[in-house]
Amino acid sequence: QVQLVESGGGLVQAGGSLRLSCAASGIIFSINTMGWYRQAPGKQRELVASITSVGRINYADSVKGRFAISRDNAKNTVYLQMNSLKPEDTAVYYCNTRGPMGFWGQGTQVTVSS
Repeated sequence: QVQLVESGGGLVQAGGSLRLSCAASGIIFSINTMGWYRQAPGKQRELVASITSVGRINYADSVKGRFAISRDNAKNTVYLQMNSLKPEDTAVYYCNTRGPMGFWGQGTQVTVSS
């Protein structure tokens, strides 16, 4: 079965950085679009960034210039480098493949203190 396992979340001060990782199994990773979503308390889940099989990247306006998504097909892993973090980036971050009706990881908490 498909498994997406996130890691790398934690508590960081505003202006700091974190790197999230998502290890995938049960899919042919290299041909799948991978995405990172987040959900803050009381808010809807939103797309943060996505990367296609050919490396086409899309970012939410709120993270452009601060976050970077990348993938390593040899390791079946997608990354989200988050720099210049803000308190409003606080959320549970989820790894996803095949869009909202696809597969999800369990989520990793990111907390940015002011």
